[in-house]
Amino acid sequence: VERAVACVGAMAEVRVFPLSCAVQNYSWGKIGLDSEVAKLLASSDPLAYIEANKPYAELWMGAHPKGDAVILDNRITQKTLGQWIADHPGCLGSKVKDTFRGQLPFLFKVLSVNMALSIQAHPDKEHAVRLHAQFPEHYPDANHKPEMAIALTPFEGMCGFRPIAEIVAFLKNVPELHALIGSAAVEQLEHCFQAEPDPRGLSVALRTCFTKMMKSEKKVFVDQLNTLVKRISQEVSVGKDITKSNGELLLRLHSQFPGDIGCFAIYFLNLINLKPGEAMFLGANEPHAYLYGDCIECMACSDNTVRAGLTPKFIDVNVLCQMLNYTPAPAISKVFPAMQNLSDPCAFIYDPPVPDFTVIRIEVPPTIKRYSISAIDSASILLVIRGEATATSAAALSEITLHRGSVIFISANESVLLDLNSADAMLLFRACCLL
Repeated sequence: VERAVACVGAMAEVRVFPLSCAVQNYSWGKIGLDSEVAKLLASSDPLAYIEANKPYAELWMGAHPKGDAVILDNRITQKTLGQWIADHPGCLGSKVKDTFRGQLPFLFKVLSVNMALSIQAHPDKEHAVRLHAQFPEHYPDANHKPEMAIALTPFEGMCGFRPIAEIVAFLKNVPELHALIGSAAVEQLEHCFQAEPDPRGLSVALRTCFTKMMKSEKKVFVDQLNTLVKRISQEVSVGKDITKSNGELLLRLHSQFPGDIGCFAIYFLNLINLKPGEAMFLGANEPHAYLYGDCIECMACSDNTVRAGLTPKFIDVNVLCQMLNYTPAPAISKVFPAMQNLSDPCAFIYDPPVPDFTVIRIEVPPTIKRYSISAIDSASILLVIRGEATATSAAALSEITLHRGSVIFISANESVLLDLNSADAMLLFRACCLL
């Protein structure tokens, strides 16, 4: 009988388990307990010591080799999620396993942004293969890197080219920018803007202006930038309105990255302000930057980044200017909508136009005391932002206590039942791959 019991125990495999996730202390992160990343870490691990003067920039929830999550279940022999998935590829779901060759196709994150991240774009898959073959030192893999950011607190970023009318207005109101680009390119853009609608002509003229700016000589653009900063600072000191020259953002970015070409990019790119729960999707060739705030991020597994400014790192100007999507569009069009799940009023789905990942926001009101995380044909990672619950699953073999900052891995085709213990609503985010 004992042998039979032991046998059953060996067969019943733990397929739902808690994770301890990697924290990245990049210099742009929010400091100490101002950071959502630090707050989540402190809530999830009572032994975590948060250093008051240290930046807590990113929480990585996934199996990336530079930050593989540690499994918090001593019945499991593998130490990390990456090792466990390698030994149990079926946990990904049959389609996901085959499509992504036994790898978890996404990295799930929380970001706490205090200073601007570099203005950047990511190549599409085809381009990534070529870049990786030609310049492996700058482009470490052959994958694309679509990303989605969902605001946890009011979140500020830049994304995509502004409507031409806004760019033309800045070229009039910011003579330093005009001087950098040169009259010929500016006049061509203005001419295309005023003529019959010709989207292709406009894109070409926009590309010419942006490329002229990006390729201007260092001394020339630093002189123009210093002139601009001095002029706006003087206007501020006499109480003049500086909105027409986007002065507030310019001074802020220049204080973070003095003499950086990225300071001029604010006249080309949309400024996006997301409210909590709102998202932006950053597809291939879309110029973007995160400026301030806390967000959930989900991305395909890649480190391929082509930078454009606000960075001390390598800027590949030629590749960047060739690859960008020069389609102007208003800021509001960059806000990515969540769709309510018709079969579950608590679930809101952010389903971007790429196969690698989908994010589900789950809001359980305090009136509901029991909620089921439904089984799907994909591995998923669940993060608790607010609320407390006891989680049970046939695949967990024991209860898991969930509270703010808890992260659990759920294998494909496993459901998890939550018994809610808090008077507040519960807020969770779930990353998965819905093929």
